[in-house]
Amino acid sequence: MKLLKILLILLAVYAGIVTVFESLLGYYQPTNDGTLRITTLDDGKPHTRVLARISHDDKLYVAVNHWPRAWYSQTIANPEVTVEVDGQTAPYLAVEITNMDEYTVVDSARPLGLGFRFLTGFPPRRILRLDPVSN
Repeated sequence: MKLLKILLILLAVYAGIVTVFESLLGYYQPTNDGTLRITTLDDGKPHTRVLARISHDDKLYVAVNHWPRAWYSQTIANPEVTVEVDGQTAPYLAVEITNMDEYTVVDSARPLGLGFRFLTGFPPRRILRLDPVSN
């Protein structure tokens, strides 16, 4: 019984660490040369989120690396998004990667470290390709 209590306390502490890390990351949305801003629509209202970008074979990708993933659900529901990369804003069509060969190559192009995966609670990773829309 004592071991069970200790395990439950450790689990609660871990859940707290993940919650705090994810909350701070979502609140501050840090940007750098490896990020982009994606604007999705939810009930006609725009929502902008900072995401890490993945470039591979002259294609642009983003990945869902966290449990909070409203932007991902919004993108799946309406794949026409606006993306700002390096100060340039353009329309894109988000395409979910279901081909395992493409997924594996892109996942390998920007692997997640064990420390990051631990801090985010080991969420399943999904990858979207952002195809530019010609005007």
